[in-house]
Amino acid sequence: MKRSLGMVTLALAFALLFPITREAAAQRSGPVESRTLVGHVFSLQDQPVQKAIVYLKNTKTLAIKTYITEADGSYRFSGLAGNVDYEVYAEHEGARSDTKTLSGFDSRKQANITLRLK
Repeated sequence: MKRSLGMVTLALAFALLFPITREAAAQRSGPVESRTLVGHVFSLQDQPVQKAIVYLKNTKTLAIKTYITEADGSYRFSGLAGNVDYEVYAEHEGARSDTKTLSGFDSRKQANITLRLK
């Protein structure tokens, strides 16, 4: 009984001193800089599209964020992880743009991607 209690105590002490989590591993490898994606959505006639829905998909977690474009067709996603690929596309009234990728290897703090509806 004493031996198993000693093993449990040792295991708990080890777990507290050396946490093995994703967060701990990420902290050891250094901070991941956040970045921003900005851009515009245009129609086939090269006019800015207001109220288009821009979809941003994190290819690692599959989480999707959306943004409704401004009057000038602009959109903005901030606080994006620097080491993740993202896919972005826009839709408006049944029209859709091609899907573009923001690569995790792209080191720009602010990337700009223009989307054109088809």
